[in-house]
Amino acid sequence: MSRVYSFISKVGHSYQLIVKIMLFLAALCLIIWLMPRNAKFKYDYQKMRPWQHESLYAPFNFPIYKTTEQLKNEQETFLKDVYPIFIFDNKATSENKKLMLKDFDMQWSGDVKDKMLSRQMLEMIYDTIENKGILSHTSMLNGLKPESLIDVVHDKVIRSRPLRDFYTMNTAIEMVSALLSNVDDDVDKILLNKLLLNHLHQNLIYSEDLTNQTREQVLSTIPLTFGMVQKDELIISEGELINDEKYNILNSLRKEYDMQDTSNFFMKNFSLYGQVVIVMLVLLFLFLALNLLKSEIFSETRTICMILVMMLLVIIPSFMIVKYYPNMIYIMPVTILAMLLVTFFDARVAIFVQTLTLIVISLAVPNSFQFFVVQFFVSLVSIFVLLKNTSRSRYFLTYAAVFATYLVMKIAVSLIFDGSLESLKWNDVGIIAMNTLFLMLTLPLSFLLERIFGFVTDMTLLELSNTNTPLLRKLASEAPGTFQHVMQVADLCEEALFAIGGNMLLARTGAMYHDVGKIKNPLYFTENQTGKYNPHDEMSYYESSQVIIDHVIDGVEICRKYHVPELIIDFVRTHHGTRRTEYFYQMELKENPDEEINENDFRYHGPIPFSKETAVLMMADSVEAASRSLKDKTEESISRLVDGIIDTQTRDDQFINTDLTFRDIKTIKKVFKKKLMNIYHVRIAYPV
Repeated sequence: MSRVYSFISKVGHSYQLIVKIMLFLAALCLIIWLMPRNAKFKYDYQKMRPWQHESLYAPFNFPIYKTTEQLKNEQETFLKDVYPIFIFDNKATSENKKLMLKDFDMQWSGDVKDKMLSRQMLEMIYDTIENKGILSHTSMLNGLKPESLIDVVHDKVIRSRPLRDFYTMNTAIEMVSALLSNVDDDVDKILLNKLLLNHLHQNLIYSEDLTNQTREQVLSTIPLTFGMVQKDELIISEGELINDEKYNILNSLRKEYDMQDTSNFFMKNFSLYGQVVIVMLVLLFLFLALNLLKSEIFSETRTICMILVMMLLVIIPSFMIVKYYPNMIYIMPVTILAMLLVTFFDARVAIFVQTLTLIVISLAVPNSFQFFVVQFFVSLVSIFVLLKNTSRSRYFLTYAAVFATYLVMKIAVSLIFDGSLESLKWNDVGIIAMNTLFLMLTLPLSFLLERIFGFVTDMTLLELSNTNTPLLRKLASEAPGTFQHVMQVADLCEEALFAIGGNMLLARTGAMYHDVGKIKNPLYFTENQTGKYNPHDEMSYYESSQVIIDHVIDGVEICRKYHVPELIIDFVRTHHGTRRTEYFYQMELKENPDEEINENDFRYHGPIPFSKETAVLMMADSVEAASRSLKDKTEESISRLVDGIIDTQTRDDQFINTDLTFRDIKTIKKVFKKKLMNIYHVRIAYPV
């Protein structure tokens, strides 16, 4: 039978190990698949600083690209010869003229001879103004001088002419008044003026499309490069100062690396092989380190899964930003991983995993050394500020610390590599501010991860240990004796875990909930009985035993009803382990000596404790309850009680699944004795 159990145990262990290996392989494949493929320029450099690497020779032929400033100056020069384009509207001019003459014929009331003269004058003035052209109003004309040129398209021919050759609507109206000044008849003058003002129109229409199209055509003719560097040509020597010319050549080489087509089989695969090796080493190191140094984390598959998921939540978006917006990489809140890790685990795990994650991201980002240094120190600050977090408000202090550290690090990096603050722009401050705002996702993400993976953070434990929670208030009102008992047990657990090392907050919270099952039948437990009536007097020992045993099952059900995390429910399940309800079992044997009693009917269903915290709760629960029944609470009686209870539990193999040592148990006994003597005001007998 033992061989079968051993075989099953080995198979189960192997299965868990295979699952963990598969999780790491899945993470490896996902990271490699999404990592940018282009070959990466491996050197970091700054203008007006010495070249700190070995002499660099051109690995291939590449062009020297013009700087942004050079291109801007050339574009401005070329665009000076591109003028706003206006189209002469012949059709509208002709139609307006016909309408004007028709209105004249209808409105004229004088003799025929004068009509012909006035009609001719009307046509002459209209043609004089409209044929010269009236400019449509456009913002393009603002700030232009009279001698400034524009292009006019007339009868499919384009000519450049100065603005002074054309009318605006205001100058056209002034010209009408001037030309009509020689008309003697006021009636005729009024009519002609009215008709001209009603029918003059802006017939030089600005064409934004043609203007922009011409500008784009001109800009497209500007070459982006102005020279070539041949393969094996010396680019820069070791220690040489990086002046403007060298800086531009280095930038050109970096640009060529960034632009290399991943369809190049060899370049693509060399890059891929390097990425696979480094990412594989990072994940292998994480796998081995957790297995050897943090076995309590490695033993839980869900813990491994959560750590990998958190890493991917930072790595994948970082890769996407590098691929599409490389200059915006600092907007990615990489520090959120460190904050989540220190929330769920401890500072050592947070620093270790964060460092490995930064190594992976640095494989893809530009200026990887600067990126790693800045993010590493910012992550350290966030971890140390958030360590020992006792309130959600501390997150906001962390956000402020992260923002300040980013600014300090960016200033420091700028001074180190540039020798000035000229490279630090207000845009950088805005990016850092956005990064800090994104860090506010830490709280909702931690809540989501708690629900998905079944973990409990210290913040949740603090909330659960508040005696004003609905379930604890219900326990206090319906089973006040039990409530006092669990509070005493919580104090004992906290003191013991402080002495031996462990999660004091978890143990305290678990202790406060371990007996909530007594809410269902509070009077069946002596601490809640106020009079002489005891319902067990009317029951058989077997029935009484079942009521007592059921408080564990009832506690699990009640906790789930109130959405208490499984981590706390484990304390409910294990606080009696698989021990017997000894009193009722012995009384049953005494009452029925000739009958065969099934011992399992009087045993709790377990499981037995599996951690320091659950084991300490079992000890504290039994010791505190038994101490209440002591008639003489002396140092000797308390010491004998504590030793007897804990030794019995140890002999019953209740702690074999925990990592408690004999030294731990000895320390726990010492703490319990001291604490109980303080509770019952027992004075230590000093030798005379």
